[in-house]
Amino acid sequence: MLHSWAVPKGPTLDPGVRRMAIHVEEHPLDYFDFEGVIPAGEYGGGDVIVWDWGTWEQVEGDDAGAAIAAGDLHLALHGTKLAGRFALVRRGRQGDRDQWLLIHKGDEHAVDGWDAEDHPRSVKSGRTNDEVKAAPSATWSSGADWAAPTAEELEALDALPRSGGRWRLGEHEVKLTNLDKVLFPASRPHPPITKRDLVRHYASVAPVMLPYLHDRPVNLHRYPDGIRTTGFWQKARPDHAPDFVGSWRYDDADPGETQVYAVLDSPAALVWAANFGAIELHPWTSTAAATHHPTWAMIDIDPGGSTTFDDVLVLARLHRTALEHMGIDGCPKVTGSRGVQIWVPVDPRYEFDDTRSWVERLSRAIGDTVPELVSWEWRTAERGGLARLDFTQNAINKTLVAPFSVRPRPGAPVSVPIRWDELDDPDLRTDRWTIRDIGRRLAEAGDPLAPMIGLHQRLPEL
Repeated sequence: MLHSWAVPKGPTLDPGVRRMAIHVEEHPLDYFDFEGVIPAGEYGGGDVIVWDWGTWEQVEGDDAGAAIAAGDLHLALHGTKLAGRFALVRRGRQGDRDQWLLIHKGDEHAVDGWDAEDHPRSVKSGRTNDEVKAAPSATWSSGADWAAPTAEELEALDALPRSGGRWRLGEHEVKLTNLDKVLFPASRPHPPITKRDLVRHYASVAPVMLPYLHDRPVNLHRYPDGIRTTGFWQKARPDHAPDFVGSWRYDDADPGETQVYAVLDSPAALVWAANFGAIELHPWTSTAAATHHPTWAMIDIDPGGSTTFDDVLVLARLHRTALEHMGIDGCPKVTGSRGVQIWVPVDPRYEFDDTRSWVERLSRAIGDTVPELVSWEWRTAERGGLARLDFTQNAINKTLVAPFSVRPRPGAPVSVPIRWDELDDPDLRTDRWTIRDIGRRLAEAGDPLAPMIGLHQRLPEL
């Protein structure tokens, strides 16, 4: 665990300035390099950057715990921004707050007038708090370990033989098989992609993907022999699934329907699904705790056979204009296939009848402005090649592909949330990002949908 102090005005290298520091609760070691958003309602909720990092050493005494207990800790910091000798000295309690002073000693690292506000960028990503808040690259949950694999863990994955073996990921050990089986055959300009690659992807995107899967039943689209074979849906959690793969019983299931679903709440569970041949992951839009109350209203722009991507963008931009006019937050997501989806966070008071009828009214109004692009026919063959604005996905046990899920198409494209202004990017494609470059995309742009997770939004009358 990490002993932690909050410094409201930021630390300073100026020895003439004393900063108040509040001794707060300990943080897990995974918090050391976390950068992203802690959801509202959780301890420390808000945007977080790695403002500085480095090492420290105690310079007076040899028992840091005793020094903290005594309220007098002297240490030397060796960071990217902070350097030199500091003292943390307890002043006493004010209410329920344990107040300390953080003081820089007058050594060779001292700088008069040094202010943390003049150095706002993360040493990890180069981004500011505002930039991370707008598009976080991870979401923290104090109740779950969603850390990405360490460099050592990825090296261990690469070292496993072709036949597989046991991979230690965080606190769990995952059995992996046939790691060099090609799931995505080579297809210009894409090289072949193996099960090992798929496992690496889902482990690596766990910090950004799990917030969309947490506490939700999930449907797995499995291609155990690769995308050139026919895939199939698996809704039931298999009896042989390891204990770290969560489960949820659907008490309202009709006879013949799936009774027990898998719940993927950890990086290890994502890896298990990948090893199980699950290329696509489709979570419910409601949680297991409140299955009849969706947390998202879904707008699905489903292209027809004659629909061009330019047509899809016209429809997406019209939705953008409508939502902006109503003051409604939403976020587009390229599907990794041919379409675009728009996710709108909603207040949990709504039921599926409410979100479905609201999305239908919105989409029909938009469809009426460009009737040459849209068909309302249910059967694909009867749509005349036109797009469908599919409001029917707003129903219990109806799902759309999860953010950062892979799609079963050449090159292993990934479904990626984007900013509204990216709809105007001439280089945008629905399959623009693959498992080969999604890490770079996240490092540069983060996840613009993440700030909307848990947003309780009222839908205006239409």
